[in-house]
Amino acid sequence: MYFLYLLLCADQSIYTGITNDIAGRLKKHKEGRGGSYTRSRGAKKIIYTEEYKTRSEALKREMEIKSEEIRRLEEE
Repeated sequence: MYFLYLLLCADQSIYTGITNDIAGRLKKHKEGRGGSYTRSRGAKKIIYTEEYKTRSEALKREMEIKSEEIRRLEEE
């Protein structure tokens, strides 16, 4: 099972990622080992998750969300 997750950062920005271990991934983010984006902004908590059977499905949804955000920012 894979999860898409939205993580709230200390600067109020939102990070989107996928994992097969929500608790373990949040722990890594909070320890500064989860990626450069969250390392520089500080991880607070996971605010949303979606569950998928395969990594491929989770990655596809992650790209959909990121593409939607890019389109939204371009329209501003």
